[in-house]
Amino acid sequence: MSNIQLIIEERAATIGKFMVGRLLPFRQKRMVGPFIYIDHMGPVKLNERENFDVLPHPHIGLSTLTFLFEGSIMHRDTLGNNVEVKPGAVNWMTAGKGIVHSERTPEYLRESELFMHGLQIWVALPKHLEQMEPAFSHIEESEIPSWTEDDLQFKLVAGEAFDKKSPVPVFSKLFMIEIKSKSKQSVNIGHHLYGEAGMYILEGAIESEGNLYGPKQLLVANESTLCEFTIHENTSIYIFGGETFAEERFIDWNFVSSSKELIEIAKNKWKEQLFPKIQGEEDEFIPYPSLPRK
Repeated sequence: MSNIQLIIEERAATIGKFMVGRLLPFRQKRMVGPFIYIDHMGPVKLNERENFDVLPHPHIGLSTLTFLFEGSIMHRDTLGNNVEVKPGAVNWMTAGKGIVHSERTPEYLRESELFMHGLQIWVALPKHLEQMEPAFSHIEESEIPSWTEDDLQFKLVAGEAFDKKSPVPVFSKLFMIEIKSKSKQSVNIGHHLYGEAGMYILEGAIESEGNLYGPKQLLVANESTLCEFTIHENTSIYIFGGETFAEERFIDWNFVSSSKELIEIAKNKWKEQLFPKIQGEEDEFIPYPSLPRK
């Protein structure tokens, strides 16, 4: 029996005027562990007349994880943070009971050609922390645990695995692992994993039980502890997951919660513009979508 439960192909979606490849949520699989939303941004080349500009918008009940391969994003939020996100660093923002942030091309790059490529991820909060105070952490690439085993390059982007712990301040038992290989070789890491696990193939290919899988595919395992495969040369993959929650999570636009009532309160609060404002961006915001979302 195959250990691959489900294959999810990237689906085109838009963030403002920016096209992305959506991986989660998926109709047959809403979450993998606590991971509830994953977008693959780019790769795309922006000319000197184009910029990545996501205007102020709100979140509740989740943490956002921004991880770039190329490009740069200026993060601003209602806690007063103003931080440039560069490739390899982890931008970790916890919305809790409510936060507003914007994401833009930095001023010094706005008249330059720019490549954008990365992952935008939401991690749902445990029920007892959904209404926590918002928080923010920025972890530089040099702080992320990285090591080499059998010609495999590993990074523990977030969470706990391989008897290591990332400095990203997560709130549940989870993992996000980068694995790169320049040669074709066998990989068996199931004994380091727990809960649910998914594998996103960024570039290259992997083989599992006689089947070949390539880029823009998310493979969801039947059993994370049976994570064994062959990785091809010049391949980069991301394995993520962790322990699941007992309660269902609901998504409405940028709001995540185990309570539909809390989502409704947040929706009305945003429509009435009662969330805090980002300093210097008080008059800009993304309206709540008027069309019903599927």
